Amino acid sequence: MSQRFINREKELGFLEERHMSKKPEFIVLYGRRRVGKTALAVKFLEGRKGIYFLSSKEGDRENISSFSRESAIFLSEPAFADAEYKDWFSIFSALTSHIKFSGIEKKEKIAVVIDEFPYLIHSNAAIPSIFQRIWELLLKERNIMLILLGSSVSVMESDVLGEKSPLYGRRTGDWSVVPMQFSVLPKFLPGCTMEDLINTWFVIGGMPEYLLQFDPKLGFFGNVEKNMLKKGCYLYNEAEFLMSEEFRESKNYKLILRAISFGKNTAGEICGNTGLDKGMVSKYLEVLKGLRLIFEELPVTSSRQSKNRRYSIADPYFNFWFRYIYPNKSELESFRESEVLGAVKKDFGNYSGRLFEQFIMENMRDKTLLPEISFSRLSPWWHKDNEIDIVAVDDEKKEIMFVECKWKDNVDAKSILNGLKTKSALVQWHNGERKEHFAVFAKSFKNKSAGCYDLKDLSRMLAKVR
Repeated sequence: MSQRFINREKELGFLEERHMSKKPEFIVLYGRRRVGKTALAVKFLEGRKGIYFLSSKEGDRENISSFSRESAIFLSEPAFADAEYKDWFSIFSALTSHIKFSGIEKKEKIAVVIDEFPYLIHSNAAIPSIFQRIWELLLKERNIMLILLGSSVSVMESDVLGEKSPLYGRRTGDWSVVPMQFSVLPKFLPGCTMEDLINTWFVIGGMPEYLLQFDPKLGFFGNVEKNMLKKGCYLYNEAEFLMSEEFRESKNYKLILRAISFGKNTAGEICGNTGLDKGMVSKYLEVLKGLRLIFEELPVTSSRQSKNRRYSIADPYFNFWFRYIYPNKSELESFRESEVLGAVKKDFGNYSGRLFEQFIMENMRDKTLLPEISFSRLSPWWHKDNEIDIVAVDDEKKEIMFVECKWKDNVDAKSILNGLKTKSALVQWHNGERKEHFAVFAKSFKNKSAGCYDLKDLSRMLAKVR
């Protein structure tokens, strides 16, 4: 398996299992851009009979013409692309009734992959209804595997998977493709220290396409300068491109994301920082949540009706870009990346502290860290001026764990643990009858004790899941 498919065994296994089934398959794959869906589909098609088609926003006529050319290659029948097909149903009807298609499907299941399916919907809102008819009348009784891919998560969830979609109930399987787990990063960046690997996660997360840009020989800040801050490099304008793909007018969304990247996490703080009114901010936040660009948090013990909410950027790359690249575009356009890098280094301790909390929380959710701890809910906790980085509660066992995260060296473990225990008494949840656990994560400690985990411990725990 090539480097590009590191740790995609589960996804490939899912597709291979469905391909070997004895029935027609209608599979939906979706996930944000650059997460590796296309590479996954192309890898799956290796050695199999199938058609891969990448949709465009050019409209039905151009897309049908392009699909006919891919079909002609599959059939080894150039004349197939010379015919005129008035609509999608016509071309699928011609394809599936072709004698060569029938001959192939008698020997093995044929995979038809349509990538960026939302582009077809963008050009023609009737596409879900059209493909419902194609599936019901042409494909559902054939030895075929139809795979629809999409990067617009909101469109895939509403127009393909949603209850109101004509395609609802037709799929035989679906898979949300997510970024790589941190434990896979050493395979992308062999030889890097654990500290550099975690710092790398802070700025590009687990996106395989981004990880492939980094060179382990350059060191962490060397990669940041060359692959993020230098005009013309792939990650310099990637966020700009992704925003333009999602929004016709992205100005206000950028203002909100920039505010959140600088720690303005409540709706009131965002309004104050951006100058936008409350109604507008609420509307934009809902859109950003739907696109998985931000996530919403409540104190772990609060009800869903609580208004005590705060917002964070979901993707580390977007977080870094809006904090350091977007506000410094003038300097970077003037090729002053070394000056901007100096500012990044000076501020990185502030930036990385919050990302370290997010890093620990994600790895606890994945059972990569502290797998022995069970929990039904996991979230920060805060009340007025008091805050605990992570609180995990097990409602059934009435057990609770309090976690502090310090991305620093020589942390005073005793002081942090004592402070954590003091704050824990403020958390109103089965007080007096609960079983409590405490943990502190840091780069290193000057007086390490039980429940304290440093970089060596992180390396040991993460190595178990590689």
